[in-house]
Amino acid sequence: MTALDTGNSAWLMMAAAMVLLMAPGLAFFYGGMVKTSQVIAMLKMCFVCLVLVTIIWFSVGYTLAFGTDAGGLGVIGGLNHLFMSGVGMDATTGGVPTVIFSVFHMSFAIVTVALISGSVAGRATMRGWIVFVCAWTLLVYIPMAHWVFAPDGWVAKQVGAVDFSGGTVVELSSGAAGLALALVAGRRQDFERTKIRPHNLPLVVIGLSLLWFGWFGFNTGSSLGTPGAAAMGVMNTQLAAGAAMAGWAVTVYLRTRKVGLLDMCMGAVTGMVAMTPLAGGVNMMWAAIIGFLAGLTCAFAISWKYRFGVDDTLDVVGIHGWGGLFGMVMVGLAATGAMTGKKGLFYGGGWDLLGKQLVAVLVLGLFSFGMTALIGKVVDLTVGLRQPSGAEEHEQVYQNDWDVQFKEIADALRGSVDSADKPDPDASALLDQVRRMLAADDREHLAD
Repeated sequence: MTALDTGNSAWLMMAAAMVLLMAPGLAFFYGGMVKTSQVIAMLKMCFVCLVLVTIIWFSVGYTLAFGTDAGGLGVIGGLNHLFMSGVGMDATTGGVPTVIFSVFHMSFAIVTVALISGSVAGRATMRGWIVFVCAWTLLVYIPMAHWVFAPDGWVAKQVGAVDFSGGTVVELSSGAAGLALALVAGRRQDFERTKIRPHNLPLVVIGLSLLWFGWFGFNTGSSLGTPGAAAMGVMNTQLAAGAAMAGWAVTVYLRTRKVGLLDMCMGAVTGMVAMTPLAGGVNMMWAAIIGFLAGLTCAFAISWKYRFGVDDTLDVVGIHGWGGLFGMVMVGLAATGAMTGKKGLFYGGGWDLLGKQLVAVLVLGLFSFGMTALIGKVVDLTVGLRQPSGAEEHEQVYQNDWDVQFKEIADALRGSVDSADKPDPDASALLDQVRRMLAADDREHLAD
């Protein structure tokens, strides 16, 4: 049994809590970007991942991802830790308690499947999404986690690719899955005609703030036992996020001559995505360059959905898919070797690491895409994945308290008309509020 490192253990507990906070952060981030009628469903789709993935991870997820390799092929773990058996207070993994190591990686699984929800926002049924989450976690995420994160997984051991925090397992796989699920679900009726206008930008900013905070744990929690790597990961994550905001802004300004708050938020996410594979393994100058280029290119990538007719509602493919791929390639070019001993092309490592990175990207991307398409199609044919045609905006699961508010307005106005006395002051106030809202909306349209 490895000796317990109290410092690393404390940091991993903190990092696990930070990554778990990313799930509600993502819910708010996505929730603010969709239409008003869809925000409650978007929050539910993200929060249900917390419940379902936690149960799956406790029962069979951890043992299949990190149990003793079954058959020695590096494909899947065994059942020696079924229902967390053998994981007690004294069990350690890499010098930290195994139980907190398990929670840390469980939080990765939760965030990954929640990311996919953005690709079908506004048109997936809740029952279909629940079935999809369970099937995708078991059949796609858990095998990939074993391949990359387990020491005896075939990507980590046989291929030798470097992916410390999930550039393939989390980012690339969610992007590929989002593409497949969007194709299975089909396009919205108003796709290409009406661009989604975020109903609540402050909610988007709150979500981004929680994601940003959680990403410091996400990009650094895996670097246990490497002196300075966690600290460098924090700095590089911040640098990449800021540089990506600038890169995204440059692209948007050249195309539209204006930069909005939503552009800044999405840019920050792309930088943190690109740093996921090895945040602590590149120097600070390269972190800024990677972030800027990620923001620059991802701002172009999100427009590809219109060229190819793929309704990826909240740009999961362009941001997480392309950002994860870009980050993995940059590891093959700019890795210093400080964390892993494997140097990129620019640091004298030759083409070897870059080739390994490309193999990992190709195999995991195709696996995630193919399996997601299969799972999505089965779900659609059984319980139903897509809302009935024309019902996306009207099913009860997508309604919030706006229905109630408008009913109250209508009742108050009706009462003012029926009254023989002067109009009800409450009705007048509500009418003035409606007028102000409509005037503000008109001004926003003119500004656009």
